[in-house]
Amino acid sequence: MAPRPVLNGKPVIALAMGDPSGISSELLAKVLDDPQVRAAVNLLVVGDVRALDEGARIARTSTRLTAWIRGSARPDFANGPVLLDSGSLDPATLTTGTSSRAGGAFSMQNFRTVLSLAAEGLADAVSFTPFNKHAMRLAEPSYVDEVDVIATGLGEPPGREFNVLPTIWNARVTSHVPLSGVAPLIRREAVREAIVLTDRCMRAAGFAAPRIAVAALNPHAGDGGNFGHEDDDEIAPAVTDAQTLGIQCEGPFPSDTVFLRAKRGDFDAVQTMYHDQGQIAMKLLGFEDGVTLIGGHRVPVTTPAHGTAYDIAGKGVAHPGATRAALLLAAKLALASGRTQEVA
Repeated sequence: MAPRPVLNGKPVIALAMGDPSGISSELLAKVLDDPQVRAAVNLLVVGDVRALDEGARIARTSTRLTAWIRGSARPDFANGPVLLDSGSLDPATLTTGTSSRAGGAFSMQNFRTVLSLAAEGLADAVSFTPFNKHAMRLAEPSYVDEVDVIATGLGEPPGREFNVLPTIWNARVTSHVPLSGVAPLIRREAVREAIVLTDRCMRAAGFAAPRIAVAALNPHAGDGGNFGHEDDDEIAPAVTDAQTLGIQCEGPFPSDTVFLRAKRGDFDAVQTMYHDQGQIAMKLLGFEDGVTLIGGHRVPVTTPAHGTAYDIAGKGVAHPGATRAALLLAAKLALASGRTQEVA
């Protein structure tokens, strides 16, 4: 792929408006007004100007965006963020704090658009404000999660989800599968590949040699086979494999204590085996600053780790910290990819 242009050292991030009945539009309005974001990123927002205006009203901001028509010249960020207006949704037709087919369709349309912009080389990274999975399924019953949509949109194999805090990363071997289906998926090759990807993504984010703790699957790391064999037969050999590749990793460690060791600074990341094994710990450690990264693609994809927060929608109290962090991480990863080039 040819290098993508950046303006004044700032990568272009295509940002999709998320669920319009939650806090997504408010968060968008707040980060558009954030000096840290504006200094680091050229934002290409995809959505409806009416939803943005409603978010600005709630957030009490007044940032104006330059309109861009797809198919014309490349977006010009000289005057700040740019908007690709879909004209597809009037937020006045929705009920705040309630999932809807219209809200899900709006989110999905915006998401597919930003992925296509990245695939065409018009964006260095992709981000989105929170989606609501129930609304997405109302719009598209076959929808499972963002991972599959991203893979299809970029024409690549599925990536993996990471949860990122300022001092701790969490990666997982399996993601949106029932707990009953996790154990059969914990195989040596899958665990090794997950550790390798974690190391690669963290190096791109600035870690010289990330220290990765690998969590066990079973209580007490299987207790010598009393509580399951996956830890000894699959996870431990995968850790050894990764070590022979020069990756600084250890484990498997019992998952009820491994995050305590990471919190005190022993490790930079915890590689968990399934979704909630890491999600619960990470959200307790930093709910308002957590970022979800879909890694393994040629362009990074990030989003706040929290959801649409229907309970506080429309109140103007949504905290933009995770949205800001998602955009700044996307920018750092985009610049580290080596596929951007400076333009005047």
